[in-house]
Amino acid sequence: MLMDVKKVLLASPRGFCAGVARAVKAVEDSLELFGPPVYVKHEIVHNKHVVKALEDRGAITIEELSEIPDGATVVFSAHGSSPEHYVEAERRGMRVIDATCPLVTKVHLEARRFAAEDFSIVYIGHRGHIEGKGVLAEVSKRSVPIVETVEDVERLDIGNPKKLAYLTQTTLSVGDTEGIIVALKKKYPQIIAPPLSDICFATTNRQAAVKELAMVCDLVLILGSKTSSNSMRLMETARSKGIAAYLIDDVSEIEPSWFDTVGTIGISAGASAPEYVVENVVAYFREHGIPVEDFIVKSENMHFSEPLALMHARENDF
Repeated sequence: MLMDVKKVLLASPRGFCAGVARAVKAVEDSLELFGPPVYVKHEIVHNKHVVKALEDRGAITIEELSEIPDGATVVFSAHGSSPEHYVEAERRGMRVIDATCPLVTKVHLEARRFAAEDFSIVYIGHRGHIEGKGVLAEVSKRSVPIVETVEDVERLDIGNPKKLAYLTQTTLSVGDTEGIIVALKKKYPQIIAPPLSDICFATTNRQAAVKELAMVCDLVLILGSKTSSNSMRLMETARSKGIAAYLIDDVSEIEPSWFDTVGTIGISAGASAPEYVVENVVAYFREHGIPVEDFIVKSENMHFSEPLALMHARENDF
C-alpha cells in the first residue's frame, strides 16, 4: 500500500485565492451582521465543504432570485452574475452583497467596453460554466461564439470582422488557452487581446506550482470538488506531465492502491478548497510515518477589500 512512499511534497501556493477568501468571508460577515437566513445565488464557490459549512450557519444556496422573498439579503457568488439579476434584486428591494471576484468583474467590464466599441467578441471558456454565463449576459444582444479547443477555432464561421477581440474564462489552463489564442491569431490576424490576461493570477500560480511539483513526483493529489474548474485544470496540468493525478474532495476519497510503487507524492489544492481538507490529507500520510515537506514555488500575498455593501452596512449600522 504505502510501503514504497518515501515522502510527500506540499505545494505552495495552493488553496484559497484572494477572490474565494473574499467571497466566503462576505457570506460569513452577512450572517453575522444581518442574521440568517442569508441567501447565496449559486454556490458561493465550487467546493462542497465550503458550501456545507456556510449552510450549517444559515446560508441558503439558490439558483434563481425567484426562490427568495422580496427584501431578503442575497450574496451574489464569486463567479459573477448577469446584469438582469442586479436589476431584479433592486426592483424587489433586496440587500445585495456582491461577492463577484474582482478579476471576474474585470472580464465583465471588458465585454461591455468591446461591445460599446462595436467589436465582435470570441469567448474562450467552458460551455455552460456559470462564469461565462454572467460575462456573456453583458453582451446578450450579440452573438458571441464560445471556443473550448483549437478544433472549435478551426470550425468558427464568423466572417472576417474588422474589429475582433477575445475574452477568456479566468480559471482555464494556461497551456491550453495559449494554444487556442495562437489558433485564433492565425485565423484572425486582426484579433486583439484584453489589456491584461483574463486568466487570474491564482490560477496561473497554482498551475505553475503543480507543473514543477509534477516534475519531481510520481503522483499528485489535488484537493477540490469536481465542479471546480480550476481544480480540474490542476489535475489535468499534472497529468500533462505524464504522471498519475487524482482530484479528491477530502481524505475519505484516497485509495491506498494508488500508491503502489509510488516513491514521492505531491499535494496541491484548487483555489476554492479550504486549507483544513489539505491538513487532513497531510495528517493521513504523517500517521503512516511518511515525512511531509513544503514545496514552495512562489509567494502570494494578494488581498481584495470586502464588498462595498458590507462596508456601508458597518458604517451605517445597517
